[in-house]
This record gives sequence, C-alpha cells and structure tokens, in this order.
Amino acid sequence: MEIVAVIPARYASTRLPGKPLKADTGRPLIQHVVEAAKRARRLTRVIVATDDQRIADAVRQFGGEAAMTRADHPSGTDRVAEVAATLPDARIIVNLQGDEPEVSGEALDTLVELLERDPDCPMATLATPIRDEATYRAPGCVKVVLAGSGRALYFSRSPIPMYRDGLPPDGPLGLLHLGLYAYRRDFLLSIAGLPPSPLETTEKLEQLRVLESGTPIAVGIVDEPSIGIDTPEDYARFVARWRAENAGT
Repeated sequence: MEIVAVIPARYASTRLPGKPLKADTGRPLIQHVVEAAKRARRLTRVIVATDDQRIADAVRQFGGEAAMTRADHPSGTDRVAEVAATLPDARIIVNLQGDEPEVSGEALDTLVELLERDPDCPMATLATPIRDEATYRAPGCVKVVLAGSGRALYFSRSPIPMYRDGLPPDGPLGLLHLGLYAYRRDFLLSIAGLPPSPLETTEKLEQLRVLESGTPIAVGIVDEPSIGIDTPEDYARFVARWRAENAGT
C-alpha cells in the first residue's frame, strides 16, 4: 500500500500568476516542492495535480509525475481528492501545497506517523508555537487549540485561546496551524464529497468541515513553520535564501 504526496498546483494565482513555473533559481518553483517532498522517508510516490498543461509539461521535463485534473475545483483539497480516487493502492494521501518549497521531509514524515499512531484518526495536520503577538492577532494566521489527546478542538482566524487576564509574559501564545494535511484515502474521498459546513463557510477554513462532522483531527507540533510563497516579495526572499544556501555549489 502506497503513501502518496499529492501537490495541487494552479497557474492562475491571483497575487503571483504563473507561480509554479517561476524559475529565478534556475529551476521552476514546483520542482523545488517536489524535491522537498522526496526528502521524506515515508512517502512512496509524489504526484503534482494540475489543470494546466504548462505545469504538467514542466513537471515531466524534470522527471516528476503529473496528473491532469478538472479546472473547476473550488479548493486544492478537491483537486487532491480527484487524484486520490485514481489511486486504489494508496493507504495515506499527503496534501502538500505547491508553494511550499522549503517544507522539511521530517514534517511530512510526522504527518504520516500521526495517522499510524492513532488508528481512530482519519486525518492529521501540523502546528507550531506562536512566538509573537502580531501572528497571534492576524486573521490571515490560522490558530488551533488542542485537547489533551493532541487532537484539534477548534481552528480559527481569531486569537485562540483568548487570554482574559492578559497575554502570558513568557512562552508561546498558542499554536499556529500549518496547511499540511494527511488523510486516509477513503476518508479524503468521503469528506471531499460533503457540502461546506456552517463554520467552514463562516471562517473560510476547510478543516472545520471535518470537525463539524464529528471526525477527529490529529495535530503534530513542529518547531518551525515552512514558509509558503504567496506574493512576488515572498518569492524574491525565497530566491535570496536559496542562492545564499547554494553559493559555491
């Protein structure tokens, strides 16, 4: 049984059109993401899911595997589910965003291990400690609170937990949710077929559809977040980091 990473990749990014094919490092961004996924020990296969032939061609050119999908998917999860439906031998599907070139193999392995340790959880994700107030209060930074079991109680764009008596002077301010997911294949196919739930619609967070259905989500804690590429400035900073790390090689 396979453990497969599926990487949804769109060309029509609003803030950075053509993002997967940006190649200021000498290779397209999507290649960096595929190479990062292949550093994970627990993955047996990595597939880029796209509705754009240019992306599929680029992936195949550097030796990667690409799957063409419909163009009308409302979310990356739906795109991943379309590919998962064609993989009957897959046991676990990892959803890795196509703009995460610096994700660690260890983080991806942690996702898989969460499901293997908790057979009653059909889905897992990651979080990292919040170390500054700006992140804690920013609506664009999704927070998660956990039960003692390590399962998610709730995800929100609001600051949670809300410290009624003032922020703690020491230590983290909570947990920042990271948009990496692992699913048992059958569960992914079932949840992708459900309509958006009320809380999901309110917060614009797909994972709330899972909690509202009464399904547990296992959450692993990692020390540092990977850095997603959303804007031209994000991409320029990634290129600068990559060049600094690869100087002289």
